[in-house]
Amino acid sequence: LGICLMIQILTGLFLAMHYTSDTTTAFSSVTHICRDVNYGWLIRYMHANGASMFFICLFLHVGRGMYYGSYTFTETWNIGILLLFAVMATAFMGYVLPWGQMSFWGA
Repeated sequence: LGICLMIQILTGLFLAMHYTSDTTTAFSSVTHICRDVNYGWLIRYMHANGASMFFICLFLHVGRGMYYGSYTFTETWNIGILLLFAVMATAFMGYVLPWGQMSFWGA
Protein backbone atom coordinates (compact mmCIF):
# COMPACT_ATOMS: atom_id res chain seq x y z
CA LEU A 1 0.00 0.00 0.00
CA GLY A 2 2.83 2.38 0.75
CA ILE A 3 4.46 1.94 -2.65
CA CYS A 4 1.12 2.38 -4.44
CA LEU A 5 0.43 5.55 -2.45
CA MET A 6 3.88 7.00 -3.17
CA ILE A 7 3.48 6.31 -6.91
CA GLN A 8 0.09 8.04 -6.82
CA ILE A 9 1.46 11.10 -5.05
CA LEU A 10 4.52 11.45 -7.29
CA THR A 11 2.69 10.92 -10.58
CA GLY A 12 -0.08 13.25 -9.41
CA LEU A 13 2.46 15.97 -8.68
CA PHE A 14 4.11 15.53 -12.08
CA LEU A 15 0.72 15.66 -13.80
CA ALA A 16 -0.33 18.73 -11.82
CA MET A 17 2.76 20.60 -13.05
CA HIS A 18 1.40 20.57 -16.61
CA TYR A 19 -2.38 20.37 -16.09
CA THR A 20 -4.70 23.38 -16.33
CA SER A 21 -8.19 23.05 -14.90
CA ASP A 22 -9.75 25.79 -16.99
CA THR A 23 -12.78 24.41 -18.82
CA THR A 24 -11.53 25.60 -22.21
CA THR A 25 -7.95 24.32 -21.94
CA ALA A 26 -8.23 21.19 -19.77
CA PHE A 27 -8.39 18.69 -22.61
CA SER A 28 -5.61 20.39 -24.56
CA SER A 29 -3.38 20.30 -21.48
CA VAL A 30 -3.94 16.53 -21.23
CA THR A 31 -2.97 16.09 -24.88
CA HIS A 32 0.09 18.28 -24.16
CA ILE A 33 1.03 15.95 -21.28
CA CYS A 34 0.66 12.85 -23.46
CA ARG A 35 2.43 14.22 -26.54
CA ASP A 36 4.97 16.85 -25.49
CA VAL A 37 6.11 15.93 -21.96
CA ASN A 38 8.83 13.28 -21.77
CA TYR A 39 7.12 10.03 -20.77
CA GLY A 40 3.96 12.02 -20.00
CA TRP A 41 1.81 9.25 -21.42
CA LEU A 42 3.46 6.78 -19.04
CA ILE A 43 3.00 9.06 -16.04
CA ARG A 44 -0.68 9.55 -16.92
CA TYR A 45 -1.33 5.82 -17.31
CA MET A 46 0.60 5.00 -14.15
CA HIS A 47 -1.53 7.51 -12.26
CA ALA A 48 -4.81 6.22 -13.70
CA ASN A 49 -4.01 2.53 -13.26
CA GLY A 50 -2.16 3.08 -9.99
CA ALA A 51 -5.38 4.32 -8.42
CA SER A 52 -7.11 1.07 -9.37
CA MET A 53 -4.18 -0.95 -8.06
CA PHE A 54 -4.16 1.03 -4.81
CA PHE A 55 -7.84 0.28 -4.20
CA ILE A 56 -7.41 -3.39 -5.11
CA CYS A 57 -4.59 -3.64 -2.55
CA LEU A 58 -6.69 -1.73 -0.02
CA PHE A 59 -9.69 -4.04 -0.45
CA LEU A 60 -7.43 -7.10 -0.22
CA HIS A 61 -6.03 -5.69 3.02
CA VAL A 62 -9.54 -5.21 4.44
CA GLY A 63 -10.53 -8.68 3.24
CA ARG A 64 -7.52 -10.20 4.95
CA GLY A 65 -8.51 -8.45 8.15
CA MET A 66 -12.04 -9.82 7.88
CA TYR A 67 -10.76 -13.33 7.16
CA TYR A 68 -8.51 -13.37 10.21
CA GLY A 69 -11.15 -11.81 12.49
CA SER A 70 -9.44 -8.48 13.10
CA TYR A 71 -12.86 -6.84 13.45
CA THR A 72 -12.88 -8.02 17.05
CA PHE A 73 -10.35 -5.26 17.80
CA THR A 74 -13.08 -2.62 17.61
CA GLU A 75 -10.95 0.50 18.11
CA THR A 76 -8.40 -0.50 15.49
CA TRP A 77 -11.12 -1.66 13.09
CA ASN A 78 -13.10 1.59 13.45
CA ILE A 79 -10.00 3.69 12.79
CA GLY A 80 -9.34 1.58 9.70
CA ILE A 81 -12.89 2.13 8.45
CA LEU A 82 -12.52 5.88 8.97
CA LEU A 83 -9.25 5.80 7.00
CA LEU A 84 -10.97 3.82 4.23
CA PHE A 85 -13.74 6.42 3.99
CA ALA A 86 -11.17 9.23 3.99
CA VAL A 87 -9.26 7.59 1.13
CA MET A 88 -12.48 7.11 -0.84
CA ALA A 89 -13.48 10.75 -0.29
CA THR A 90 -10.03 11.95 -1.32
CA ALA A 91 -10.10 9.86 -4.50
CA PHE A 92 -13.57 11.16 -5.35
CA MET A 93 -12.54 14.78 -4.82
CA GLY A 94 -9.45 14.28 -6.95
CA TYR A 95 -11.63 12.99 -9.75
CA VAL A 96 -14.32 15.70 -9.78
CA LEU A 97 -12.37 18.63 -8.35
CA PRO A 98 -11.45 20.56 -11.52
CA TRP A 99 -14.35 23.00 -11.94
CA GLY A 100 -16.91 20.40 -10.86
CA GLN A 101 -16.37 18.41 -14.04
CA MET A 102 -15.12 14.90 -14.42
CA SER A 103 -11.35 14.97 -14.68
CA PHE A 104 -9.80 14.49 -18.10
CA TRP A 105 -6.85 12.59 -16.58
CA GLY A 106 -8.83 9.36 -16.57
CA ALA A 107 -10.60 10.09 -19.87
